[in-house]
Parts: sequence; C-alpha cells; structure tokens
Amino acid sequence: MLEKALNGNKYYWWWIGLLLACIAVGAYNYVLQFQHGLQLTNMSRDVSWGFYVAQLTYLVGVAASGVMLVLPYYLHDYKKFGNLVVFGEFMAIGAIIMCLLFVVVDLGQPKRLMNVVLHPTPNSVLFWDMIVLNGYMFLNIIVGWASLEAQKKGVPYAKWVKILAIVSVPFAFSIHTVTAFLYAGIPARHFWLTAIMAARFLASAFCAGPAIMLLLLFIVEKVAKFELGEYAVKMLARIITYAMIFNVFFFGLELFTAFYSQIPGHMHSIVYLFAGLEDPATGQHLGAMVPYFWTAAFLALLSLALLIPPATRNCKPVLIFALLILIAATWIDKGMGLVVAGFIPNMFEGVTEYMPSSTELFISLGIYSIGALVVTVLWKIAVSVKKAAA
Repeated sequence: MLEKALNGNKYYWWWIGLLLACIAVGAYNYVLQFQHGLQLTNMSRDVSWGFYVAQLTYLVGVAASGVMLVLPYYLHDYKKFGNLVVFGEFMAIGAIIMCLLFVVVDLGQPKRLMNVVLHPTPNSVLFWDMIVLNGYMFLNIIVGWASLEAQKKGVPYAKWVKILAIVSVPFAFSIHTVTAFLYAGIPARHFWLTAIMAARFLASAFCAGPAIMLLLLFIVEKVAKFELGEYAVKMLARIITYAMIFNVFFFGLELFTAFYSQIPGHMHSIVYLFAGLEDPATGQHLGAMVPYFWTAAFLALLSLALLIPPATRNCKPVLIFALLILIAATWIDKGMGLVVAGFIPNMFEGVTEYMPSSTELFISLGIYSIGALVVTVLWKIAVSVKKAAA
C-alpha cells in the first residue's frame, strides 16, 4: 500500500516539499544546538523544562485522543466511526513520533536515551513513560495497518486486530496518566502537586486531540472528496464538547483549592499566569504569560459557548471556528502555561521568566513538520484505500 503515497496532484507534492523544507530548517538548528549545547535555548537553572517538554506534554494528549474513536468502534461496535477510526490510529503514530523527537532534542545528549534501555529503572516514572509511549505507537501501527489491509482486500479484519485494538485502549489512557505523574510526582513544584493532574491531562487530551483530528478530516474531506459521515462528525463534536466542559471544570477546581485554602505555592503560580509577580531581587514586575493566559481563558469559555448549544455546534463554519479557538486555548494552557508556571516562582521565591528562543522554535517547527509528513503519508494511503474499496 505504500505506493499509494507516491501518487498525488501538484498541491500534494507542494505540501510535501514545504514540509521537507521546514524539516531541513529544523535539522540545521538542531545541529547548531547539538554543537553548542542547550545554551542556545532560553532554559535556565530555574526553568529547566521549556518549550520542548511543553510540546511533548501537549502531543501526548493528541496521541491519546485516538482512543475516542477506537473505544466506541472496537469495544462497543459503533459502526458510525468505522470510516474514521484508522485516521485516529495513524494520527496517534505521528503524534508519538513527535513526542519522542521532543524528548531527544530536550536531552541535549541523545545518547542518554540509551540509559533507559541499558540501565532500566522500573521505580522511575520516565521508564514507564517510555514503555507506554512506544507500546501505544506499535499497537497503532499494527492495528491501523492490518485493518486497512483487510479493507483493501475487502475482507473483515482478523480477530487478533480487535484484541490488540482493545489492548491499546488502556495504553491510550496510560500514556497521558504516566506523563501527568511525571509532573504530579515532583513535590517541590506546588503547581503540579495535585491529585487531579492526570484527570486534567485526560480531559484536555480528549477535547484538543479530537478537535485537531476533526479539523484535519475536514481538510481531507474538501481536498480528497472523502465522505466523513454527518452523524460521525456530530458525535465527535459532542465528545469534544463534553471533554472541554470537564477540562474547564477541573481547572476551576484548581482555582478553588488554591485560593480558598490560601496555599501559597499553588496560588502564586496561578497569580503569575493571570497577573504576574514581582521579583523580590530586582523589584521588577514580571508577567510575560499574562496576556496569553487571559486569551486562553477567554477562548476556552467562548469555545464552550459555541459548542454547547446544538444549533451552533452543528453549524459547520461555527464548529470549525470553535475548534480552532479550543485548540489555541488548550495549547496556551497546556503547551506553555502548565510547564512555565510550575517553575515560577522558584523554591527561593524568585521569578525567572521564560520564552522560547528562535532555536527552540525552529527545531520545534522541524519536529512538527516530521509529524505532519508522517500523518500526511499515512492518511494519503488510508484515503486511497478507502476510496478504492468504496
């Protein structure tokens, strides 16, 4: 089936060319970072996790979102998602590849990755994060490819495919749960020290991930003239809505816990996001994230206002706009705010701000382009097979 990725119109090849150019830019900047070290980033002693880890966190959620199609289709025999489930599995593959690449560039010394394999430490959360991420990726590769091969031949998928698909469901939940434990298990970071961190991660994953997938499917529908199925789209939009409600609700719980109980460590990080903090050493008021986080809060509430009423949710142009602002809101919250606020203020009550450097942004562009290339090729194959089998 790989040969189907080699057939496409000029727009398809222009898109591939653009992605390859972005990958080249990212690779060049990574070579510079490899030569000069992480000093080319804006990370520091006080903010030791930055843009790379933030993207890893967000993309783990995107990968986990595929379960929102796999679970109803394979476990509950919900046939309406039959035409879309392979797209969720293939998007998860691209997302996990990006996650692993962000780990590589964040390490500075890629060879350190081998320590996880050569010197396994089961008492480390990072060890289990590696297990579940790689396990989930290989399960999606096997299940997605096998089910697509069966559709190409016009036969039902084998029973073992369903078994592996069901096995992938707990893996999908575990990849984001274990990632949440990486944060919640650090007692010195009060902003992350919450029992509902995993629940927050899953809620954001199950709204942002399917939102990204649905927007990409709309593009496929228009460009490739591929029928998604109106009922499947409406059901997916409903899932996104409920997940976003829980996402906002869980953040509200954090606000209540921090401010009603007046927990300083938890409260100060949230104050930094919404109002900024004064650095005791310099007396300077610092709040680089304030405009972004207020934007995220506004967009999150606006997306709910548009998604909750069925009349607006079922209107395609409004749905597309709501999904776009939902993605923006969750990315600012989880793709930057969550990581940065965990380090601000530091343990000595100092304020060291962080914004990614151009090197970090260009390397991230390259990694996102690699993920987009993987998803483009896999989705091109899937669309070709499904159209031929129709």
